[in-house]
Amino acid sequence: MGTPPARYAYLGPEGTFSEAALRSLPAAQGVERVPCVSVADALDAVRRGEVAAALVPLENSVEGSVSETLDELATGDLLQIVREVQLTVSFALLVQAGTTLADVSTVTTIPHAEAQVRNWLRSALPAAKFIAASSTADGARAVAAGEADAAVAAPLAAEKYRLDVLADDIADTPGAVTRFVLVGPPGPPPPATGADRSTFVAFIADDHPGALLEILTELAVRGVNLTRIESRPTGVGLGRYCFSMDAEGHIGQARVAEALAALRRICADVRFLGSYPTADGSAPTVRRGTADGDFADASAWVDSLRRGQPS
Repeated sequence: MGTPPARYAYLGPEGTFSEAALRSLPAAQGVERVPCVSVADALDAVRRGEVAAALVPLENSVEGSVSETLDELATGDLLQIVREVQLTVSFALLVQAGTTLADVSTVTTIPHAEAQVRNWLRSALPAAKFIAASSTADGARAVAAGEADAAVAAPLAAEKYRLDVLADDIADTPGAVTRFVLVGPPGPPPPATGADRSTFVAFIADDHPGALLEILTELAVRGVNLTRIESRPTGVGLGRYCFSMDAEGHIGQARVAEALAALRRICADVRFLGSYPTADGSAPTVRRGTADGDFADASAWVDSLRRGQPS
């Protein structure tokens, strides 16, 4: 009897962009795909050990970060990002057979998607009412069930729910890209490739002038470049925030490791969410004085001073 395939969760139901992204990930070929009703449900399935990993959306080139994903990763039992994938998003307006634009009075999709086609909807369907769905594919399911007239979803969903594509490529900004992350239980990060990203959350110890500047300074002086920073409320009161960040580099590199150690000293907490290969394979420019060899040479020099044998 063979070993059953690994199970990977994703934001479902079937036909979402999350499923399309999971299908494109080489590490997920041959796995059993498990649709979940929300990002929280997908990540909790990892925490409960029901799946080996979950693929969830993290940010979009038009609408920015997905707040639910940021908050779920910043709280609860620790999880770790092991890979990312970028997917060019193409939206279609899906309807039941025979439906025309004149018949559409309600449109459903996930709010993040609605924001990316808002101008098109205002122009083509100015009187249509928007109904929020839990995912783009759930909107397609609602149309198939007669709960809405049209859905903004991936063309993949038309096949799954036997709907017609009334209009294609309706995004206000063509070529929009969504970044997804594959999240698993805590463990050693994948080996450094030279084209890596690290994700972490910093919790400020106390609110005071320059608190964020202190965090950024620790990163800057070590040559660590941020590619994303988001402030999110901690939920413990107004004005209390944490900062979710992506940085170039891998925790196995001295500049990143030392920067994280410095943040650990000055912050109330630092939640490390993983180092993993970038989807586009782009390697950062390492500034003079911030390569691993530079840190090793400086440490050796300090050790020689302590021994009374300056080199």
